Order: sequence, then structure tokens, then C-alpha cells
Amino acid sequence: MSEFEKLAVGGLITVLLLFTLGFVLHTAPRFPGSLAGSTLGILAATLMVLLLIYPLIKHSPWLRQSVTARFSMRMVLSVHVYAGALGAVLGILHTGHKFESPLGIVLVTSMLVVTLSGFVGRYYLSHVREELQDQKTALDLLRAEYERIAGAGSAELATGSQASLPAMIGGIADLEYGMRSRGAIKRAFAGWMFVHITAALVMYPALALHIWNSLYFGLRWLE
Repeated sequence: MSEFEKLAVGGLITVLLLFTLGFVLHTAPRFPGSLAGSTLGILAATLMVLLLIYPLIKHSPWLRQSVTARFSMRMVLSVHVYAGALGAVLGILHTGHKFESPLGIVLVTSMLVVTLSGFVGRYYLSHVREELQDQKTALDLLRAEYERIAGAGSAELATGSQASLPAMIGGIADLEYGMRSRGAIKRAFAGWMFVHITAALVMYPALALHIWNSLYFGLRWLE
């Protein structure tokens, strides 16, 4: 996971949250049915449907073998994440901040949960795991050094090395506290995949119904 990828997806998620909260300041009830609004909606729906490609590849041995002959699963996953974040941004723009119908509220809510839970699982928890590993490595080194100095006795005392023991004890305590905190965060979000899949199972039927309603009642910009 590159720094550029973290910044790009993090930026899209930030924009998504800002656009979602924009309904406090702005609403455009007629925008979703306009040409521009419909175009954004079609693009958003297309990207959301494309999200299904990754789980299909992941859980189909034959398809996975065919795809990974040219592209890595990491690349496919990155496309999955980018498509989800960008699709959600376009979806929010498509709404014109008109969150009135029950179907629209369910669709927007499930879309946001899918996107945010995916971000948590792919990037945030990955970052927490990396930090935990770095802290564990530092803690092991600090404990080994502490045991070496503490076990050296008077020979080390003459050199003044044992004067650093209180600072080392404080460092060990800080690392242990940091690891417990990050471990608690990791456990709290351990069910992100269940939330992600459940929200997707709600989102896709809602999306299909929304598309059917749009076609059934007609596209206003064609009138």
C-alpha cells in the first residue's frame, strides 16, 4: 500500500463526507432528474456494479488464475477501492442532497456504509496492524536491552548504564499502553467485513429498485 494510494483514497473519503454533510447548506431537488444529474447517477451505478468484479475474481479459482496472469490481486483490489470511493462521491452528487424518499435514504446510507467499512478494512486497520508490528519490534528490543543491563549487575553499574533503567521502564510502559490501545481499536473494527458485506446486500437491491423506478417513471431530461 503506497503513500500515494493512502492519500488518494483518503482524499476521496474526505470529499465524500463533506459532500454528504453538504445537505445542511444546499439542496437541489430537480438536479437528480436533470441531464447532468442522470449522467452522474449512471456513472455512479456503473462503478458500484464494477465493485462486484473483485469478489467474483477472488472467489472463482478459474477466473482468478486467468486475471492474475496479467494483473496482481493487489491491483484488482486497488481498482475495487478506487471505484467504490469515486462511485460513492458521484452518487452523493447525483442526489442533489435530496434525501427524502425511504428508498433513497436506504440506498445512500448503505452506499456510505459499504464505502466507509471498506476504507476501514483496507487502509485504517492495515495502518493499525503496521503500527502494532512496529511497536512490538521496538518493545522486544527495549525489553532485551533492559534485561541485559538489569542482569549485568555491578559491572554495568560502574559504567552508569543502569541510570537509564527508569527511562527504559517508562518507554516499555508507553509501548505496552500504545499496543493495548491499538489492539482495542483492531478488535473493535474486527467485524468490518461482516458490516461491509451486509451493507452491500442491502445496497444492490436498493440500487436495482432505484434504477427501475427511474426508468419506469421516465427520465425528465428526455421529455
